[in-house]
Amino acid sequence: MSGAAADRSGSPDLSRYYTQKIKWAACEGETEAMAEAAGHAKDVRCGKVRVPIDYAEPGGGDVEVAMIRMKSSGSGEPRGSLLLNFGGPGGPGVSALAGSQKEFGFLSKDYDIVSFDPRGVGQSDPVSCGDLGTDPLDSGLGEQSDDPGAVLAELRKAAKECEDKSGPVLPHMGTVNVSRDLDVMRQALGDKKLNYLGFSYGTRLGAVYAAQFPKKVGRMVLDGVDTLTEPVAEQSLATAEGRQTALDNFLEWCTGNAGCVFGTDVRAARDGMVKLIQDMDAMPLRSMEGEEFTGQDVVGVLSQALYSRQAWPALSQALGALLADGDPRALIRMSGGLMGGVDTDGPRVDVPMDNMSAALMAVNCADDPDRPDAARIEKEVGKLRTEFEEASPVFGKSMLMPVLLCFGRPAGTDYIRERVRDVKTPKLLLVGTRGDPATPYRWTEETARRLGSQAVVLDNKGDGHTGYLGSVCVHDKVNGFLLYGETPKSGSSCPVDPKAQE
Repeated sequence: MSGAAADRSGSPDLSRYYTQKIKWAACEGETEAMAEAAGHAKDVRCGKVRVPIDYAEPGGGDVEVAMIRMKSSGSGEPRGSLLLNFGGPGGPGVSALAGSQKEFGFLSKDYDIVSFDPRGVGQSDPVSCGDLGTDPLDSGLGEQSDDPGAVLAELRKAAKECEDKSGPVLPHMGTVNVSRDLDVMRQALGDKKLNYLGFSYGTRLGAVYAAQFPKKVGRMVLDGVDTLTEPVAEQSLATAEGRQTALDNFLEWCTGNAGCVFGTDVRAARDGMVKLIQDMDAMPLRSMEGEEFTGQDVVGVLSQALYSRQAWPALSQALGALLADGDPRALIRMSGGLMGGVDTDGPRVDVPMDNMSAALMAVNCADDPDRPDAARIEKEVGKLRTEFEEASPVFGKSMLMPVLLCFGRPAGTDYIRERVRDVKTPKLLLVGTRGDPATPYRWTEETARRLGSQAVVLDNKGDGHTGYLGSVCVHDKVNGFLLYGETPKSGSSCPVDPKAQE
């Protein structure tokens, strides 16, 4: 018996999970279509692995975790698998890899490249909050925020709606369980060690795995390093501030170029963006099929597009079409093709439209042991709303919701905050980007200190969320580490890419 099957005396028997083999077959549906659009459908296969809903009681039912594999392109035997997590929490890895195989083609010379939809995400028993929709603020909570009693009632209703629509997996979301799923996948793939590349939230997952299974860690890269210590409220506030800074930088760039739809005045452009979102929340656009496109939908696209400076020209054109002609199609298309090509707004087979936001809330709440009581919510909700709106008039509203919606859910684990530290693993490569709008560079430094002497930091001086797909220097150093074991000296840096500033 290996891995978690016998990690503690008297632990439940997990041998049936650790002895399974993955049956790979041609991908179907949306995954197949995305792989064909990327021009590599013949190179990928899909499969599933079973994991227990509850590791403490493995007889209580299973989750089938959807997986995808891009076979190694090398002529010899691959060194094993390289598992990818594209972030979130709530990001589906199957569609992400299906649409972005060329970005990992160099790594596939030595590895089978593998990704997966974590439990509760995508094709792996997706959670949902039902009628709350893709933006829980649509429930009316935003308009009632000045009435603490109404806020509490709405939050209780929201928590119950999520519970009813998500099924038995919801209480067992969270990174500690996904990490254990990751170890089952490692064994099912036939790998003695986990080789891993995690982006954004995927760095939290990698760090937790390093703490839970230190002897099973192979070569691990954490890019766009998440916090292990800050509560949900502080994480969300930092993200709102980072995204607002990225938006301000985009608008400064846009107004400095001919043809910017917002004109040439930066302050007016900022006011114009806020007004656009407010107007579209009040009067959403409707497609021919009757579907609404709201201001918060614009915020969602901005949140993705601002992760990459290379996306700014396309974003400027898409916003121009929206403002000039009331045509959101280019903006909607931008939600695909970013960070792995995940199409968050396109049709999904059996995956609720709100799955990403519902999964994000479920995981972040499960990972956070802090849970304010009703009295504190009543006392502080007005203050929190003001604080988030001041941090970002554009992103504050959407970033406040993951904080408030933890109310009504059980308190999360303290494992990450208390026990993910001083890992006894091989060297881990941590990549932090100075201009990252989602994971501030200080989180890279803080996480490196917590993980201890095995954490090697690569300082990327550029902009954008994560470094591997946006910096040639980071790309080369990560490839060198994963393929050849070339570990950069801790504290070494990568300069700003000249092409990224054009």
